Amino acid sequence: MKVVLFCGGYGMRMRSGDADSPPKPMQMVGPRPLIWHVMRYYAHYGHTEFVLCLGYGAHHIKNFFLTYQETMSNDFVIRDGQVELLDSDIADWTITFVDTGLESAIGERLRRVRPYLGDDQVFLANYSDVLTDAPLNRMIDQFTASGAAASMMIVPPQSSFHCVDVLPGGEVKQITPVGKLPIWENGGYFVLTQEIFDYLPEGGDLVEDVCGALAATGRLYGYQHDGFWKPADTFKERAELDAGYHRGDRPWMVWEGAAS
Repeated sequence: MKVVLFCGGYGMRMRSGDADSPPKPMQMVGPRPLIWHVMRYYAHYGHTEFVLCLGYGAHHIKNFFLTYQETMSNDFVIRDGQVELLDSDIADWTITFVDTGLESAIGERLRRVRPYLGDDQVFLANYSDVLTDAPLNRMIDQFTASGAAASMMIVPPQSSFHCVDVLPGGEVKQITPVGKLPIWENGGYFVLTQEIFDYLPEGGDLVEDVCGALAATGRLYGYQHDGFWKPADTFKERAELDAGYHRGDRPWMVWEGAAS
């Protein structure tokens, strides 16, 4: 299946004062940027055709792949002055780079890359800034069995805040950690059919317009995942992922377990 990656937003919560800051998917986790980790996850499950929805900071992403160094994350031998790779990351990947506009909403970015989906009736999509160990094959199989038009992975709330149940007079009745509430939030991993374009207006949004309309008619499936899931929406979250990588705590790198 083709994988559509939304990687053209400004990422305001991750940007420094530099007017040409790298986009959020290019923030580093270990020796590779976030977008590489997301793509490597999909490639592990056999999905190696990627369509990148570019916008802000597109040249950073293009340059990364145009000057890609396999030796950064693969073992190699130097023999007679020549580098011989013992393994490869992206040699079998097909990556389509599409300018989808600086100000486009995610739904509009998706509309603009529709021609690159070809005849694929089912495809995958992702925000490019969230890492997980979710079993992708199971996610796809459950979606297929559901007969829905679209599926989103949903996860327990990640907030460390507390919800307060208060009476009209101000008396606090109960305090509950957000993570303990019986609710789920969008996890950013989608399995979609081309039917979704019937619900996607020009300039529209994937979640509010498409998923909202499909949910109202029972055509949206939620894959519940309570394993590892972590966004990199802020500097702190990205730093936590990077620290985990360096101490060997990296459950999202499911390809490492397979290799061992």
